[in-house]
Amino acid sequence: MLKRTPLYQTHAASGAKLVDFGGWEMPLNYGSQIEEHQAVRRDAGMFDVSHMCPVDLEGEDARPFLRTLVANSVDKLTQSGKALYSCMLNQAGGVIDDLIIYFLREDWFRVVVNASTADKDLAWMEKVRLDGGHRVTITPRRDLAMIAVQGPNARARFWQVRPAARAATERLGAFFAAEAGDLFVARTGYTGEDGFEVMVPAAQAAQLWQDLKAAGVAEAGLGARDTLRLEAGMNLYGNDMDETVSPLDAGLAWTVDLKSPRDFVGRAALEQQLANAGSRKAFVGLKLLDKGVLRSHQKVITPHGEGEITSGTFAPTLGFSVAMARVPREVKIGDTVEVDIRGKRMPVQVVKMPFVRNGKPLV
Repeated sequence: MLKRTPLYQTHAASGAKLVDFGGWEMPLNYGSQIEEHQAVRRDAGMFDVSHMCPVDLEGEDARPFLRTLVANSVDKLTQSGKALYSCMLNQAGGVIDDLIIYFLREDWFRVVVNASTADKDLAWMEKVRLDGGHRVTITPRRDLAMIAVQGPNARARFWQVRPAARAATERLGAFFAAEAGDLFVARTGYTGEDGFEVMVPAAQAAQLWQDLKAAGVAEAGLGARDTLRLEAGMNLYGNDMDETVSPLDAGLAWTVDLKSPRDFVGRAALEQQLANAGSRKAFVGLKLLDKGVLRSHQKVITPHGEGEITSGTFAPTLGFSVAMARVPREVKIGDTVEVDIRGKRMPVQVVKMPFVRNGKPLV
C-alpha cells in the first residue's frame, strides 16, 4: 500500500492527479502543469514535500559522525542555521543519496534525505555510526510535514499568513534556516527561485496549506517540480546519480571536499577516480536545436564516443527542450552533438547549466 503524507486529503479535495512516487501517493498536478510551473517562476507556488524525511542527529559526536558520513565538509558549518548540500557515498564512491544538512547546535544537526532512499539511508547511517563508535542518536522526524513555498513572491506570501514567523526569518540568507515557534523555516528549495521550505507539525500542515492557498499561492505537483528543477540544473537522485555513479561524474564535484584531512566514506575511491582521469565523464547541459523533446536514457552521439541523457524535458520557461547528460570528457561547452530521438539523430548544443536562474533564461 502506498504511503500518504498528512496533506493527502487536502490534495484529493483539490482534485489533484495522484501518482506513485517512490512508494508515496503524491500529486502530479492539479490541472495544468505548465500553469503551475509558471506560477512558481512568476509569482508563488507550493509543493508538498512531506514524503522527504528530516532526520535529527543529536549527541556529542554529531559533527565527527558527519565528517565521516558525507563527502562535503561539515566544518564549513559554523553559524547556527547554516545549511550544507552534500552527498553520502558508499565505499566505491557511488552516491547513496544527496541531502541537506542544517547545523543547529554542536550536538544537534538536522539532515533531510530523499523519500525513496529514506530507509536505505537510515540503515547506512546506523552502520557508519556503529562502525565508528560515534555517540549520536539518529531520529527520523515523521511527526513533521514539509511544504516548499517557492517563487519571487513566496516569502512575502508566507509572512502574510504567518506574520509571527517574520521576525525570525526575514533576515535569513540563502541556505540558512531558523526556528519560528513550531515551524522550522529554511531558505532553500528545488526550483531555482527564492522561497522557503517549511517544516511544520503534521497536525498543522493542512491549515498552513489552506492559508497559503487563500493568500494566492498556487498548488503545484511533482510535474512542475521536475521541470523547474531541471531548468535550474539541479540533479534528481535515481536519474542523474545513484549508487553506481560518482559525484565527480554527476556535476557534483563542488560538493566534494578533499582538502581537509578527514577520512570520509568513499574518499579513497574518489581519489583513485581523480588519478585515473581517462575514466571520467563530463556532465553537461543540452539544448535541442529542432522540434522534439529530450528524455532520459536517449543516446548522445559525439565524435568522441557515446553518452546518455540522464534527465530531459520541455522547458516551459524557455519554450524548447533541454537535458542533462553524461558524455565523454572531451565534449566541451559550445559543441554541437546529436541525440537519437526514436531513431532520428537530432542536433543539440552543449551548454552550461543552469538553464534558468531566478526566472531568467541563460541559454
